[in-house]
Amino acid sequence: MIHVLKEKRIVEESIIQAFREIGVATVYEASGRKGYINNGIKPAAHGNRICGPAYTVQCAPGDNLMLHKALQRAQPGAVIVATVGDAFDYGYWGGLMATAAVARGIAGLAIDGCIRDSEEIARMGFPVFCRGFSIRGTTKSTLGLINYPINFGGMTIFPGDLIMGDEDGMVVVRAQECAEVLEKSRARVAFEEEKAKQLKAGISSVELNKLEPVFEQLGLLEE
Repeated sequence: MIHVLKEKRIVEESIIQAFREIGVATVYEASGRKGYINNGIKPAAHGNRICGPAYTVQCAPGDNLMLHKALQRAQPGAVIVATVGDAFDYGYWGGLMATAAVARGIAGLAIDGCIRDSEEIARMGFPVFCRGFSIRGTTKSTLGLINYPINFGGMTIFPGDLIMGDEDGMVVVRAQECAEVLEKSRARVAFEEEKAKQLKAGISSVELNKLEPVFEQLGLLEE
């Protein structure tokens, strides 16, 4: 078996850059409410945001060997997306690895497990999404897989898919759907900006969203 496949870049950089200006919740709604990633995987520090093509890594439980290989092979702009076999409570990633990632131009880490050295990583500005924090050390003795599909936070992530995360959560957009979802996301932003103008002008959200018939059908009583 080939353990490390070549990285595939399918999404154009201009499209990725455009997505960086749009909130994750907007992208999720615009994509038809697809791509939701379990919200147990959260930003490691306030303000963390990731957006880039997924560089997928399958680690053995309690072992971070393949994350070191990913740091060696991933190209600038990639987001390392890693699974750890449900053995969440190890510190798979630390300050030295983040230092290497910054030097390599890696766009961020999303790991379905824990990290450590969180304050140091936050100070250097490297964005991480993770399950939490753990000082528990890992081994470096078991091979895994790189650039294969993985099950991450309840979603299948394919190498090269667009992975996004901000304070609201995480979403994945299939590489082949990115151009379409971007167009729909931009349209949704414009639509919400128009709604905001009406709300600022004094219209109620009930009127704006035409909810009176819903209340009537449900039998709402008011005094």
